[in-house]
Amino acid sequence: MRIVRHKEIFAGRIFTLSQDEIAISGRRLEVECIRHPGGAAVVPILPDGTVVMIEQYRYAVESAIWEIPAGRLEPGESQCACALRELEEETGYQAGRIEKLADIYSAPAYCTEIISIFLATGLRAGHQLLEKDEFIRVVKLPMEEALTRVLTAGVSDAKTLAGLLMARNRLAETGYAGFAATRPEGEK
Repeated sequence: MRIVRHKEIFAGRIFTLSQDEIAISGRRLEVECIRHPGGAAVVPILPDGTVVMIEQYRYAVESAIWEIPAGRLEPGESQCACALRELEEETGYQAGRIEKLADIYSAPAYCTEIISIFLATGLRAGHQLLEKDEFIRVVKLPMEEALTRVLTAGVSDAKTLAGLLMARNRLAETGYAGFAATRPEGEK
């Protein structure tokens, strides 16, 4: 694959949009691509195994949805630093330990955004520092309830679905408090 022509048609605060012509397998195609700097998301777990989530209104879907804390990378910022910053800004918690679980594409058909997902433990209270466009309610759920919501479509955010399932598996592997019984019945 090679880019024959690249034309930026929009540059905004969060992303740019390009209309490109590419050559692939002897054919030429016109494609549109959202170029995004990437972001980080974090699954915060309290010592008793409770998950700290947020409920946030999202204009694009015209609804408040449940999510794990997340945000866009600032120029020069590492994914880990972004996860730690977003955790405190959105929930008021600071992490004593953070572990990367995975990188995921948010919408690979048309967007370059990669979200790095982290697990945060050893939480201690800090100060919530919401941005002027954030309207967030902190929600604490037992992992079992959070997973039930995921598995019954009560949570519709992709990074949250992936993050909770990966965190559940990692915490069950390590024997973290409250996680021995969080796997759905019949799953090993």
